Amino acid sequence: MPVRSVLPSVLGIPPVAAVGLAAALTAIGVIVDLTWVGNLSTVFTACHIAGCVVAVCWVRRNGLFGPMVQPPLLVAATVPVFVLASGPPRPGQGVAEQLLVIGAPLVNAFPVMAWTTGIVLVLGLARVAFQRLPGTSGPMPNSAGGRSGQGRDDGTAGGS
Repeated sequence: MPVRSVLPSVLGIPPVAAVGLAAALTAIGVIVDLTWVGNLSTVFTACHIAGCVVAVCWVRRNGLFGPMVQPPLLVAATVPVFVLASGPPRPGQGVAEQLLVIGAPLVNAFPVMAWTTGIVLVLGLARVAFQRLPGTSGPMPNSAGGRSGQGRDDGTAGGS
């Protein structure tokens, strides 16, 4: 069960691949929107949400943490990189203008990032709750590390 995706019949992908998938889709959305529209809009929104949701659904159950925390990190990494790559700020601009050129798309992407983070956290926590590992529904195992009957409840080894 720890290597399954959200569908029990489908094997999950490693966490690095899931984060890479979401990063690639987010980057595609940022590139398309910044080159065609000039700001982040529908294509970025669709790609970012789809990439993050697919990542958290397709990742192995034991690797859920990375895809669950990735939406804000993806936006914080991809948007400034592609804004700067699309065209460096003009030489005559001051520091404040250069920061606004980079910061405005980040601020505009915040609602999408927040909603995506919420959706992904709900999906990930639902997977944690409903895809329990076999044998974990009962009480916690004995912390002494032995099989049942080899130790007493107080943690001391019992012989008689």
